[in-house]
Amino acid sequence: MNTVIHTLRNLTGAALSAALVVSAPVALLTSAPAAAQAQSGDLVNAVTALRAITTMRADFAQTDLRGKRLTGVLTLKNPGKIRFQYQKGVPILVVSDGKALTFIDYGVRQVQRWPIGNSPLGALLNPRGNVMQYARLTPATNGQIVGIEVRDKRHPEYGVITFIFVRRAGVPGGLELSSWATVDSQNTRTVVNLSNQRYGLAVPDSTFKFNDPRSATRR
Repeated sequence: MNTVIHTLRNLTGAALSAALVVSAPVALLTSAPAAAQAQSGDLVNAVTALRAITTMRADFAQTDLRGKRLTGVLTLKNPGKIRFQYQKGVPILVVSDGKALTFIDYGVRQVQRWPIGNSPLGALLNPRGNVMQYARLTPATNGQIVGIEVRDKRHPEYGVITFIFVRRAGVPGGLELSSWATVDSQNTRTVVNLSNQRYGLAVPDSTFKFNDPRSATRR
């Protein structure tokens, strides 16, 4: 666990986003043109599903390239708010208040902030972002899986994010966000999977505030 925490402490910019985001069943993805044509409408559907989430809470499991694993709870509230609450014993908190993504390390009393649009997570969190402008469908061999890749070619430093959805009736947009994967500008990749997703919960805005370890002021 100490190795994972040390890695998180050394992340900056797009690399931070890569450590937070989740991977999908990559083996189910393929570059077959026929599969892309068969799912031609799914890009719009997937973006619609993202925007249809009002609130969501889910368990997450994050695994780094060395196989080190951390767990926690993710809370999402649109527009633009997210919280990654790690398991007990991990002094790291990641939270977005709708404007900036903040990385708080209570172990060393450090706080770092980035505009949400400057990371792959901006595709999920930025309500003003035009996801369709930068997204493309990632064909899948399994018809129940929909993947979309989002990258801004003008800003390769932001990295790449691939969202993975599973078709499921009764969830916002009919597609459940099950995971996503990012690769940063240093080709760093981290895997986290979502489970036990719950929608439409009452989530107060105070969820996305944090105790600033640099002072006694609550932000």
